[in-house]
This record gives sequence, structure tokens and C-alpha cells, in this order.
Amino acid sequence: MIDETAEEIRDMQTHSSSVVAVKATRSLETLLDREFATVEEYIRALERNGKVLRRANASHASLQNAVRDVVDTVTAADSETVADAKLLTAETIDDVVARVESGKRRAAENAADTLTDGATLLTHDYSSTVLEALELAVEAGKTFDVYVTEARPRYIGRKTTRALATIDSIDVTLITDSASGYFLEECDRVVVGMDCIVDETLYNRVGTFPIAAAANQLDVPVTVLGSAAKIITEGFVFENEFRSGSEVMPEPAEGFAVENPNYDATPVSLLSGVITDEGRQSF
Repeated sequence: MIDETAEEIRDMQTHSSSVVAVKATRSLETLLDREFATVEEYIRALERNGKVLRRANASHASLQNAVRDVVDTVTAADSETVADAKLLTAETIDDVVARVESGKRRAAENAADTLTDGATLLTHDYSSTVLEALELAVEAGKTFDVYVTEARPRYIGRKTTRALATIDSIDVTLITDSASGYFLEECDRVVVGMDCIVDETLYNRVGTFPIAAAANQLDVPVTVLGSAAKIITEGFVFENEFRSGSEVMPEPAEGFAVENPNYDATPVSLLSGVITDEGRQSF
């Protein structure tokens, strides 16, 4: 189960960073069904599998923090029996998952209040927090026109578009990534999620930076949504992931290289605001 989850994370079959963090953390529960002779043996297994999950995607701050919280809490407790260590593991997993999910929910609630009725929005990639914010805003009686970029090369924006298309009061249009500058002139706001913010830099799906730069030039505000736990002040160094060039071009590349970074870096100076479960963050 843990190896399968790590492989799924590497393949990015789950796209929201919050969902990835929850899935990784929950997968540690498989250790609770295994037999261990000593507490030390159990702790070693927990630490080893925690490392497997964290190595699956070093760029996911929420995954890194969630798994580390479970392992560190259980390790520091110095439990007397394996049963005690397992019970603490189960309780800590529930607590960490609840914090991730409630943080995302509160961030969406805070964002929904700030979205203007009748606004035309542009979003990029797939963010469960952005989707939830729009759903809550619609429940409050608001309507929106939303442009969604494809988010090549894996076309993750199509997933966002399909989800929004099922929501009444939202008129959604899928556009190519390169057309974002063309449609930005019609937009009142750009709304995106975040993988993390580290050292006053937003790391998010590649393509976020050019959208934010173009929006800044056109005086279109850029709002980022996500849990405050994704804003890292220390103890984390972002590592970008470079995926296979075959995602960009399936045929062999002869005589040239193909680069396929998963994320890009956007200075927070290009953002008009960051809304989290703790409210509006300033930098």
C-alpha cells in the first residue's frame, strides 16, 4: 500500500497537493496491521516508510510536513509497547489529516467571501481549494465566468474544467496555456492554488509565473488560495521535479533536448493577496 501510494504520487495521478498529503499520511495506517516484535522495530518501519513517501515528491511541502509530523510525534513519544505506539500513530494520523482538510476548508470559506458576484476569473492547474471556494460562493448566490488553462503537458486544467462545468451559475471555458494573456484582458481576477510559498516565492504548477507576470502588467489582481501550513518560513528547501520529456513529445527527441519542469517560481510581489485558513496573508 505504501509503495503503491508512493508510486502514485510520483506519477501525479492525484493532482491536488492537499489530497496528496492526506493520501500519503493515510497510507501509513497499513503499518498498524503488521506485527512487530519491539517498539524499536515498529519505529524503524515507520521512519523507513515515511522516507519512502517523502522521497516520492520532495516538492510537496504539505506532504513533507504531514508525514514528518506523524513520524516525529510517534518517535518522540518513547512508547512502552508496540500497541501504544500504534495507537498514537492512528491518533496522530487522524489529527494531521483533520488539520490539512480543515485548513483547506477554511481557506476556501475565506476566499468565497472575497470573490465578487458576476466576476470573470482565470485559473490555472487543478486546485481543490479553488474549486471549493467557487462552490461555496455559488451556494451563496454568486455567479462567475471562468477561463481555465489546459495546464500542459498533462492537461490537468481539463479536470478543473469538467468539475466547474457541473456547477450551476458558473460559465466555464477551457483555453490553451499560451492564450492566457489574450483572455486576461477580459478578467477581473486570477485565482490559483499553491504548492507552497517559501522565502517569499510562490511555487506552483509550471505556467503560473507567466500568467502572474502578464496579469501584473495588465493590472489584473492575482489571488492565491491555500492552507497556511503551505507557507514555509524555515526547515524546507523546495526541490523542483522534472518529468519525462515523453509527456511533451511522445516520439524520440533526436538532436535536441526536451525539458519538462513540474513547477515554476513566482515572486510574491506579483500577487495581490494570499488567502489562507488564517485569513489574508501579507508579505
